Amino acid sequence: MAGLYFEQFEVGQRFVHEIRRTVTDMDNMLFSSLTYNPAAIHIDHAYAACTEFGKPLMNSIFTLGLVIGLSIQDTTFGTTVGNLGMTDTTFPRPVFAGDTIRAETVVKDLRPSRSRPGQGIVTFEHIGLNQRDEIVCRTLRAGLMLAKPA
Repeated sequence: MAGLYFEQFEVGQRFVHEIRRTVTDMDNMLFSSLTYNPAAIHIDHAYAACTEFGKPLMNSIFTLGLVIGLSIQDTTFGTTVGNLGMTDTTFPRPVFAGDTIRAETVVKDLRPSRSRPGQGIVTFEHIGLNQRDEIVCRTLRAGLMLAKPA
């Protein structure tokens, strides 16, 4: 199991995740279709060519999911109970097909669960960066994590 248990996290702990992923136009089309998002800025090349961007933007929810997904192997793979929520999510720069996204994570807060013995809440700050090291996504995510088995 690659993920860490609640007690193995420390506030300020930083992860620079090794896995990167180049996003494609097909990722954008498929994700937008699967989530019923018909926004022309994501799926219509002719429309997008007339915007300030000149091409389709990657769906921001895809970007958010990818950034969190890139963090899982180093942090929560097999040790998470579930996500409790995400806050303060921003997308400071656009993402386009052909961009390569990587992620970094910082542990911001820890607290034992008051209602679930043997579990704790970890607040992660996930940061997504493109191939130019520009921040394209940032979010705070609260994860309910397993404690080490006795």
